[in-house]
Amino acid sequence: MSTFCRYKLWQQRVFLSSATIASAFLLLTGCQTVTPSSSTSAADTTLPTSVIQPLTVLTPAVKTVVGDYATDGYAPSDYNQRAQGYDWVGVMVRPFGDAEIDIKVRARSDIKKPSCRFDGKATLMGQDSAHGVIFQTIANGSVMFLQFKEGVLTIDSQDKYALNYFCSGGATLAGNYQKITGNLNFS
Repeated sequence: MSTFCRYKLWQQRVFLSSATIASAFLLLTGCQTVTPSSSTSAADTTLPTSVIQPLTVLTPAVKTVVGDYATDGYAPSDYNQRAQGYDWVGVMVRPFGDAEIDIKVRARSDIKKPSCRFDGKATLMGQDSAHGVIFQTIANGSVMFLQFKEGVLTIDSQDKYALNYFCSGGATLAGNYQKITGNLNFS
């Protein structure tokens, strides 16, 4: 076979390969075009008022820990004595996905400047009868542990001073928080 024939054969193969790839690409990307199936006009630009989120099945560990917790650790204070003006810190635990929780720590802010504030997400690390349910997150560059056992939330960290960053007046997030019935009342 001459060099000219081999060159022409090579050109045909390259062209056919390119055409096949281009056709496959057009077929695959063409299927992703979505047109609205409702009979809305182009002038109708209203947005939906709500978006339906997919249902998330919570793990039993997340279901167990969801709720509100309050501490009695700042001075002789107690959440139950808030009407008398005692300071307190509350932790709101809400589900965030199937094995994560949303954590909000707030201090009383109605009669004094709030002493602590923290917002974060924590991931389920494990659960057993000896330790309860353990979640962890990163707070101020340190691993923060949240241990839930028998209605008590214990917040701790590898570096205890890292948790002081979120509080004023020498306070810290580290400590024990009792689960309360109902929702926290910050007033």
